[in-house]
Amino acid sequence: MKPLESGDPIRLGPYRILAVLGEGGMGKVYVGQDGEGHPAAVKVLHPHLTHDRNLTQRFVREALMATTVTGGSVARVLDARTEGGRPWIATEFLTGPTLADAVRAHGPLGEPAVRALAAALAHALRDIHAAGLVHRDLKPANIVLTATGPRVIDFGIARPEHGLTLTATGQVPVTPGYGAPEQVLGQRVGPAADVFSLGAVLVFAASGQHAYEGTHVAAVQYEVVHGEPRLDRVAPGLLPLIGPCLAKDPAERPRPEQIVSSSAPLRGAERVWRQGPIGQDITTRADSLHQLTTVPGAVAPRSVSRRRLLTGLAVGGTVLAAGGGATAWWMRKGSDPFDVPAAVRTPEARVLDPKKGDYILGETPKELWRVPSAVAEESPAPLPVRDVVIVGAPKGGIAARSVVDGTLRWSVPDVVAANRYLSLSDRLVVATDADGTLTTFVASTGEPKWTSRAEAASLLAADDEAVYLITKDGRVRAVGRSDARIRWTVGIDAQLGTKAASRGLAAEGRLVVTAADGAVIALDTADGRKVWERRGQSDEGRAKVALSGRSLCVTGKTLTAVDVVDGRDLWSAGNPAPQNGAAVSWGPATIHGDHVYATVQRTPVRLALRTGKGTDWAYQGLFECDPPSPLVVQGNGFWSVTVDRTEGGINVIDLSSENRPPWVFRVVKNPDRYWITGDANRVFLLDGTSLGALPVF
Repeated sequence: MKPLESGDPIRLGPYRILAVLGEGGMGKVYVGQDGEGHPAAVKVLHPHLTHDRNLTQRFVREALMATTVTGGSVARVLDARTEGGRPWIATEFLTGPTLADAVRAHGPLGEPAVRALAAALAHALRDIHAAGLVHRDLKPANIVLTATGPRVIDFGIARPEHGLTLTATGQVPVTPGYGAPEQVLGQRVGPAADVFSLGAVLVFAASGQHAYEGTHVAAVQYEVVHGEPRLDRVAPGLLPLIGPCLAKDPAERPRPEQIVSSSAPLRGAERVWRQGPIGQDITTRADSLHQLTTVPGAVAPRSVSRRRLLTGLAVGGTVLAAGGGATAWWMRKGSDPFDVPAAVRTPEARVLDPKKGDYILGETPKELWRVPSAVAEESPAPLPVRDVVIVGAPKGGIAARSVVDGTLRWSVPDVVAANRYLSLSDRLVVATDADGTLTTFVASTGEPKWTSRAEAASLLAADDEAVYLITKDGRVRAVGRSDARIRWTVGIDAQLGTKAASRGLAAEGRLVVTAADGAVIALDTADGRKVWERRGQSDEGRAKVALSGRSLCVTGKTLTAVDVVDGRDLWSAGNPAPQNGAAVSWGPATIHGDHVYATVQRTPVRLALRTGKGTDWAYQGLFECDPPSPLVVQGNGFWSVTVDRTEGGINVIDLSSENRPPWVFRVVKNPDRYWITGDANRVFLLDGTSLGALPVF
């Protein structure tokens, strides 16, 4: 969402206009709110187009088409004005990213999610076709992923099945690569055209690449009519589902009902939209909408009331405004520490392309930026949070630097960076001071918010409800994000260690703690009750964990996938033979799409996420990487670090083409102290006390 600009309307019909949601060639979409406080997406025709009779008629038709579709598979039309003034349509506000945004931000969907998507979209097409319509423009940007499932939007070029043309003067072009061959050729379009579009959408969801590509629009459309779809990065198990949808002959494509039956989503597949990165994205957007639509001066539902605050203090609770006591908070009008602004937009870097002259094949491009002496010697790993990256400051405390150029944005000297810092929904950064008090700051600006005297020794993890930490007396504690009060505190039978020796992650109602003694223990986030445990996962300190959905990959003495909710084994990778008598050790894993990447005995391997079986990978065995090295997937590349006694290099493998040799950034000057992490088309490098950013391609 973007703020309103000069020329944007303040009100349209009963809707107060609050922000800009998006903009296209025909008009703008705003966030509106009616008199009862209900949000809506209000689409408006551009003023300079209102005189165009054909476009106005098309705009009117969009409202009429959408209202004929029943069921919950499309965005409902709430209101419309189609006569006089500026035409607009108000539809229900769908909270969530488009499929295009989700794949761009989080990578391709796993096979279970693709099957759930296929079933949901096939149901939507069934509803649309039952109304006698053909959508004609099904594409990733017209599919919104909500907590209740995917929904189809934008009936701008939808037509009755018998309709042959869009306007009296011509046809609006279809989206290249998603319109069916008969659409491209200007032939009669029926429901089967939407099925073709669905197939192209599923290819994008499953692989992150378009089914048909070319150097220009005409080349893409030629491929649609005469070429074959790109299915090389689609999981083999999905090919029988997707392939028939992309048949050139409309008669050979399956009906939506057949797609529903062949998609075979797993039981409980609808939960896929409420968990993982997409679930977090939906939650963040819901929080942003709440902030936007809450009337100024009103107490938000998650905010703590004055009575509740004072009662909490009376029984030993501690809720303080950062930088002052509780009394000071109530003295400062409008300074509610739980009134948190929405997360800012992430400034994505451009993906470099050798075809555009961005770099020469065989040569590695230069770093985007590097700041020497920007990081404390005991800093934890860099933490990208939208437009800033958080590190330990050289003179103590933490600092936020711009992801664009590395300039200092803000710093806080009174916290202990070595105790770790966490992102709270990309809106706040939480850290601890020397007394163990949790302190939070607005991620983009450094503005102080709430604090809690939690007696924290180090931070473990955070979810939408709480921050989880290790106390100074060695217990695990949960502190609520909505009121800063302690929810529960439990002791666990494991060596948690000191100086952030243990780590954790929180998802699916579980807090997973990787203890300093090699144990992995899962607690119920509601009450701290131990749900499952795995002992002796590592002989070299704590095990490492990575999560996708409910699949938790644990690395240490082996690589094992377990169900994060109940702890049951899903699969275990076989260990290679020990080398020179040394014990087998697996380095940190990373999950991207349908694959798990990990390092064993210095060799990076790629395994299938669902089965743990090895996959054909041209690069496997061609190079080595440092066992402790983080593995990062960013842009089209797989990134890892190789070091020797004096220096190191960052290996980059092109995942979009296995015909290129690995590239190496020889930029690591401190082989004993480095870290890499990626976000928004940048790879951030901590190298000794310097911080830098590398381009992706």
